[in-house]
Amino acid sequence: MIPIKVEVFSSPGCNRCDRVFNLLQTVAQELGPERIEWRKVNVLDELDYAVELGVLSMPAIAIDGVLEFRSHPSAGKLREALETRLQAQPTIID
Repeated sequence: MIPIKVEVFSSPGCNRCDRVFNLLQTVAQELGPERIEWRKVNVLDELDYAVELGVLSMPAIAIDGVLEFRSHPSAGKLREALETRLQAQPTIID
């Protein structure tokens, strides 16, 4: 299975962004760390990419290059979005 890619858009000093990133790490660990790749995107360093996805405020979360959350999601909503994306992935048979 190819892991899904999750990006948390943040800026330095954003406490809400840190909380969202910690939430993501917790949920990803519960769902299987090998199934989810995540990274924190500093919008000051990657402004063009953030604008391309439609990020207008932080924190924001993109899943597989699609902006899914424009603000801090609840743990349940984040888990639901990740589970939905994981279930939609094709199964690779060796």
